[in-house]
Amino acid sequence: MNNWKLTLDRSHCDRLRFGADNDIPSMGITAVTVTKALLWHSVEIRTATRLDTLTGLSGKGAQRLQTDVLAFVNLHLSNLIDRNKQQLKEVDTAIGSIVSAKRQYLAQSDISRAIAAVPGSVSQALVHPLFDAALIPVGVRTHLPTSFRMLTDPNERRRYNETFVVHEMRVFERFFDNLSGISLSDEQREACIRLEDSNLLVASAGSGKSATMVGKVAYVLEKRVHGPSEILVLAFNKNAADELKERIARQLGLDTAKLECRVTTFHALGLGIIKEVEGKPPQLANWVENATGEVRFINSIIRELTDTDVDFRSLWVDLLTLYPKADIPAAEFDTPEDYVRYIADANGKRGSGICTLAGVYVKSLQEQSIANWLWRHSVEFEYERQMQTRDEDGSVRYVHPDFYYPNTNTVHEHFAINADGSSPFPNYAAHTVLKRLGYARINADFFETTSAQSSDGSLLERLRAELEKREIPLLDKPYDEVLKAIAPVVVTHYHKIIGVCIKHIRASRLTLDMLMEKAKSLRDRNRAERFAKVVWLITEAYTRKLEEQKRIDFDSMIGDAVRLVETGRYRSPYSLILVDEFQDISDPRANLIKALKHQKPFTKLFAVGDDWQSIYRFTGSDITIFTQFEANFGASWQGRLERTYRCNQMLADSAAKFIQRNPAQLTKTVKSSRPAIPRSIRAIPVSVERNKRNFRDACFNVLNRLETFLGGNPALWHKHGGDRLKVLVLWRYNLLDPFHGRPPTFDNIEVHGLSFHRSKGMEADYTILLDVSEGDYGVPSRIEDDELLNLVIPRPETFQYAEERRLFYVALTRASRGTFILYNRIAPSRYIKELCDIAGEDVQFETVDGQRLWQCPTCITGQLVERTGANGSTFISCTSPKCHGAARPIGNGGEQGGLRH
Repeated sequence: MNNWKLTLDRSHCDRLRFGADNDIPSMGITAVTVTKALLWHSVEIRTATRLDTLTGLSGKGAQRLQTDVLAFVNLHLSNLIDRNKQQLKEVDTAIGSIVSAKRQYLAQSDISRAIAAVPGSVSQALVHPLFDAALIPVGVRTHLPTSFRMLTDPNERRRYNETFVVHEMRVFERFFDNLSGISLSDEQREACIRLEDSNLLVASAGSGKSATMVGKVAYVLEKRVHGPSEILVLAFNKNAADELKERIARQLGLDTAKLECRVTTFHALGLGIIKEVEGKPPQLANWVENATGEVRFINSIIRELTDTDVDFRSLWVDLLTLYPKADIPAAEFDTPEDYVRYIADANGKRGSGICTLAGVYVKSLQEQSIANWLWRHSVEFEYERQMQTRDEDGSVRYVHPDFYYPNTNTVHEHFAINADGSSPFPNYAAHTVLKRLGYARINADFFETTSAQSSDGSLLERLRAELEKREIPLLDKPYDEVLKAIAPVVVTHYHKIIGVCIKHIRASRLTLDMLMEKAKSLRDRNRAERFAKVVWLITEAYTRKLEEQKRIDFDSMIGDAVRLVETGRYRSPYSLILVDEFQDISDPRANLIKALKHQKPFTKLFAVGDDWQSIYRFTGSDITIFTQFEANFGASWQGRLERTYRCNQMLADSAAKFIQRNPAQLTKTVKSSRPAIPRSIRAIPVSVERNKRNFRDACFNVLNRLETFLGGNPALWHKHGGDRLKVLVLWRYNLLDPFHGRPPTFDNIEVHGLSFHRSKGMEADYTILLDVSEGDYGVPSRIEDDELLNLVIPRPETFQYAEERRLFYVALTRASRGTFILYNRIAPSRYIKELCDIAGEDVQFETVDGQRLWQCPTCITGQLVERTGANGSTFISCTSPKCHGAARPIGNGGEQGGLRH
């Protein structure tokens, strides 16, 4: 935390005294904002050429300081107005002329621009970005003319703009009727016309946001509100930028080479800023242009550290073997079932239980840590071996101790007992007492460990001490052997989290002390503290390697560009900034937008995106920058694009209700241009073996069904002779790719295979979603919602699996006609039941061949089947091993389910 001192002297309110001799002129301040840092809140005081950050504040303290600074600056502005009241008449005339002309939409900055054209200190005070009429003394406020209501009363300007939008929609009707062959909806037309200082357009999936951005550029150029060279359009990747550039140029009737508007990526913009100021481009690391380059770079650092740093290797092996996931108490989960689903991971080999490196399945994450530690140290043990003890009356009792060490005939129980002697499980504490007494009666060599020791970090040292006391040899397995035994997805998961953390640590200049302090607040503190040390060492090595090579990465490049803008070394020519896919914004990119916006007076921002499709947290994106847009970018207009041109209404309704079960997502009512298609969601249970090849077979069965059906009904879908319907086969992890990168070819359907992430922006007639099942690597993926990210993210999400829910929403909304959801018969994803709750009978359960299945009324996702009892009687039961419900069949169980259109 930096030390700072800010003095607000009311007798000298023309400047803030920041430190001993570092004044900030009140007239130069463009923004005073509160931000949430990792451990505290900060107040940012921004000018056109500098940014001062006042850190170490509580939330209330930061808000109070912001209020005080705003009041202080407005005191200075009121003094300027009071001393020169005669200038108000000229300002009144300037406002009147722009309002009466009614030629443009009026943002606060548009009125300020007209006032700024009037010479004198009064106009300078009135156009100050922090001017607030409510903070001006009543004695000064009474001198303001009637026209100033347009500046001081938001309702006055709102009424003017509402009238203007209606007028403009009529005047530009033909213009919007044909934008490159597309007729914009009323929602899109309004978004094109609105030009507040900050604008957020919240767009639904398939709602035509790109067409709206093209229309916005075309409209402002047609109105001559902004010149071509004053417009900056930003996208997140080159393909998206190239597509927007081509569409804008086509609309304007230009070759892309002659387009004066700048359409580019954040990376290219940062590169250009540095090149313009420094006279040469920065030296980027040689791996940044490759999608997997950063992963390989980080992997090489980890390999080097494990080879050269014994402490790092020990911490790294601990993470991989002892802490593959956070040990979160059962009480933290909404239901006992949620807790069981969280801890269970049998790698597809069992429906329950936790797999260990020793090949046995245990019942808790703490037992997994113990078993893996024993395996790492080559200790022979048996899990839950049956043995006899005696009750107080001498009768035999059979027990199954957690761990048994045959070499010394030692019994080891790991008790779920807290430090105060309590347990989260009923009657558990009393049961442990009986076990201890039973072992004592047979004089067993017995020791115990507890959850309390796991919580305070002493568990494994206690285990080591007990084994050494019995002279049980501890022989460490070679590092390579340990690494080979760990599931690759565990390593990949940690690598992904490390990549995210490096970005935040470097961008926010976090220290190890900050990370260790934040680790104390996480639920699995032991794991968090180890990870904090690991990621800090990796980040240090990462930074050191870049410095040695005299190279920078993309995030550093954007950070350097931000500093060049904030210090005024780069002068922005842009007065209108448009940003595509704004839900993917990260702190460094947001800072670049803020720097550009605040440097050039009256610059406007138009951001377009969909918070429902924010799925790139692992690249550093922060959804709260979107959902808290006004807090980040000031007073704004927020619009909606709620008409989708992709999903039919049934799919659109179901997906919208599904995503909005997270109350933190912005609310939208999605209207489709396509009528509802009944039973657009088909749920297909699959019997899964260990290697999961069954999903491949099931996928091909569904594809063949579609091929046969469409081939026999061409009149239903053919538009042109060579048309084929498009089918997307989607999966959560690439290891499920049934095509191995080479999708099959058919006569009537065109098949593409993609991960959920890569499918964003794609659309198809049908989708097939593979392995929508519970599990660490299922849907939702339990490993992605890792609390370790809260070490570096100052505004973490609190809704469980929030990003996984958005990712499933993305996959669900790629289809226009229907989607097939394939899932593990014994472990259906919780999302399937949710869709059943939402869509009712429009979710149809069927076999891969299309035969209708009948849902169990108890568990919903299981199916009712007829079985034969031991006595030859027949009965109906559920196929789910976890369901005990039974019911009579409903309707004709042999009904054939056909495709509906």
